[in-house]
Parts: sequence; structure tokens; C-alpha cells
Amino acid sequence: MGTLPRTRGAKIAEVIPESIAAELELEPGDKLIKINNQTIDDQIAYRYLQADEYVELYIEKKNGEEWIIEVEKDPDEDLGLVFAEATFDGIKECRNKCIFCFVDQMPANLRESLYVKDDDYRYSFLFGNFITLTNLRTADMERIVQWRLSPLYVSIHTTNPELRKKMLGNRNAGKILEQLHYLIDNGIKIHGQIVLVPGVNDGEELKKTIEDLAEFAPGMLSLAVVPVGLTGNRSGLEPLHPFNRQSAKEVLRLVESYQQFFLEKIGSRFVFAADEFFILAEEEIPESSYYEEYPQLENGVGLVRLFVDDFHRIKNSWPHEFKVKDPVVILTGKSAFGMLQDLIKQLKEKWPKLNVQLLAVPNIFFGPTVTVAGLLTGRDLIHSLSSNALPREAKVLFPDIALKDGEFFLDGLRVEDVENCTGYKLEPVPTTPRGLLEAVTGIKNAAEEV
Repeated sequence: MGTLPRTRGAKIAEVIPESIAAELELEPGDKLIKINNQTIDDQIAYRYLQADEYVELYIEKKNGEEWIIEVEKDPDEDLGLVFAEATFDGIKECRNKCIFCFVDQMPANLRESLYVKDDDYRYSFLFGNFITLTNLRTADMERIVQWRLSPLYVSIHTTNPELRKKMLGNRNAGKILEQLHYLIDNGIKIHGQIVLVPGVNDGEELKKTIEDLAEFAPGMLSLAVVPVGLTGNRSGLEPLHPFNRQSAKEVLRLVESYQQFFLEKIGSRFVFAADEFFILAEEEIPESSYYEEYPQLENGVGLVRLFVDDFHRIKNSWPHEFKVKDPVVILTGKSAFGMLQDLIKQLKEKWPKLNVQLLAVPNIFFGPTVTVAGLLTGRDLIHSLSSNALPREAKVLFPDIALKDGEFFLDGLRVEDVENCTGYKLEPVPTTPRGLLEAVTGIKNAAEEV
């Protein structure tokens, strides 16, 4: 198991004004080393240990001084510290060799951080990252239960022990049912994920996995089925093939059959297909009731429906008249093209003079099977802008999720690099209905202006 290099203590990024920490004259750049003589490895430990009425803090000031501070406070009163990282002893990296691992399909010579494989249960609890449970020690399992780190998000893929070992490339991966039993029996809730690979864990294997996991309900809160993501950089990796229209339809029919059964048996559909399956199958995205409480939005389950519903909810708050400015070109991935095409059509019906053009950008960097907007690169945008006859005065919009750290595309190019190569002015836009409407119309906070 790999771990990114640890640093001594928790580096303070911000001190909340008028907080206990501010009164103690703690500053950004200082480090919290211990609370009550216990080392602080992550924000979970910080939250847990600082909740006492009496705490003793061991602080290393940024000038090298060491302070020991005694604090008396209300148990629910926060010290007021914000940290630079979620974990202070590094990130527990994945030790699996999954046959479908997206990181292994990344081109060479990208930023080092893009090759980090996170399999850290703390990130699962704090941020909803999916983990495999393969690198958990007994002490980790006990800590999860003791501190009630729930819910967790677990990549299961299959409950067939031998198949899971093969899919994850890890001889310890076959204990998944035993691990789930332990966690759920001890009160830990789980959201599960199946990355579905045609000819590997679909068909009868998928049926068995769904049935096995449904036995854990209600401790198993939900289960998402998502299609495998394959890039054009699979040299030396196991040959796999993507879903097509027909195979995507078959998955949808199978999932729907189980949903009806579970709805009657446990009062929830329990298992949900990712939006990408509906897009591949060229079928309508279901209504909002299908997604119940949207338990797996971050997994691409219900994102399209939520976007469309929010768009319809707020678009009528926009003024009926506004001054049409320069033409607008919207760049997106192929997955979102159909949805956005319909929404842009509705905008043009409301504002006939609106000059908006939608352009689906093929992903050359990762390959044509990668169609999501978040994985578009600077080079992809340059190719599309150079290959299409677009108005030179157009304002070019692209989804801000294509930028990492708000500055770089995945291929290392900046927005200004694309602008210099193409001559177009680019504007990153939040991937929300409000972000789209504000960018297209040029009207900010329109609901307040009506």
C-alpha cells in the first residue's frame, strides 16, 4: 500500500475570525501537532479530539517556536481552525491493479498528481470518494466503527470472490461480503458502486451481485451501476470493449426489472443506472421520482435530470427582453450535447434573437469513447475551434469542470494558451443552469432584477 509523503502535524490554512484559535493568536502557517498528547493524522481525528471541554494543544509556530496551550470551552464549540489538507499523514493510495483503472489509461507526462490513485476510507467519509476496502487493516475497520464514519462509498463491482480478485488484480479482494457484513452489522451505512464491464461482470454476474447486495438493505443504502470508462491509451492492458446502444439497453432493462421488485419489497428502487447508460441507449432520462433522494449524484446518477429540472425552474425568472450581444459558442462533450441542444432550443424560442451555437467537442486526447465534458483538454478545444467556421467575435463558453485547480486543463494547457492559439476569447462557465443562463444572456442574478 502506497502513501503519499506525510508531514509533521496539521498545517493551518485559515483561522476563523473571533474564534478561540484567533484569541490564542494562532496563524496560517502554524502547525497543530497534538491534541491531548495524541497525534492528529486527519480532520476526523481533529473533530473528534477537539470536542472535549478541556483540550491541550501542542502547536509548532511557523517561526519554529513550540507552544503548549490549555483551552477550556463548551464541548460543541469549535476551535476555529481550517487546514490545508484533509489528511495530515498522506493519502492512502490504491494497491489494486484493476483491469479498467482509468489512471492506468492516462497518457504519459501529465502532472504527477493526476496519477495518484486514492483508496483512502477517510476521503470516502469526508468527500464521498469510492474505495475498495482492500487496503483496510483491522485497526482501520475498528476505527470506522468506533467513530461512526458513516456512510462510506464502496466500489464493489462483483460479489463473486474469484472474479473480484481478477477485476481488481488483488488476491485480497475476495473478502468483500465479509467486510460489508462487519461494517453494516456495526451500524455503518454503505453506498455501493458497480463499474460494469461488458463480458466480465455483466449478465448473470450482475444479477448475482445485485441480489447479494440487496440482502444488506437498509444498511446498504443504494447501488449504482456505471459503464466502464475506456480511453485510447490501453496499450499493454487487458483488452476490453465499451458498451454500445444495444448492450446499454440490455443493462437498463435488467436494472429496471430489479427496481420494480425492490420497490415492492423494501420500498426503494435500491439499484440505479448511471445517466450514461440512457445516453448510450438513446433513451429518455427518467423523471425525478425515478431517482428518489438522488443518493448517487456524484456517480453520474440523475445529474442530467436534476440539471434539466433546475433549468426549467429558474429560466422563467429571466427577463423576457434583454439586449442581445455578441454571438455565443458553447463547447461541451458529446454526452451532454443532446440535453444542451434541447435547452438551447427552448432559449431561442423565448429569445428569438439569441445567437447561440452549440458545439460537441470530440475527445482526441483520451480517445472517442471518452465523451464527458470534464475530461476535455486544451488541445481538444484548440482542434474544434480551428476545425469549425465560427464567428470571430463570438464569446466561447466551456465547462469549468474541464479545468483543474481553476487554471489548467488536464493536458497542462491554460485558458490563455488556447486563446493564443485560436484567437477566440474563452470563458469557463459553472456547470449549473444558472451558470449557463448567466453566461448566455450576460445577465447576472436575473431573478433579483425582474
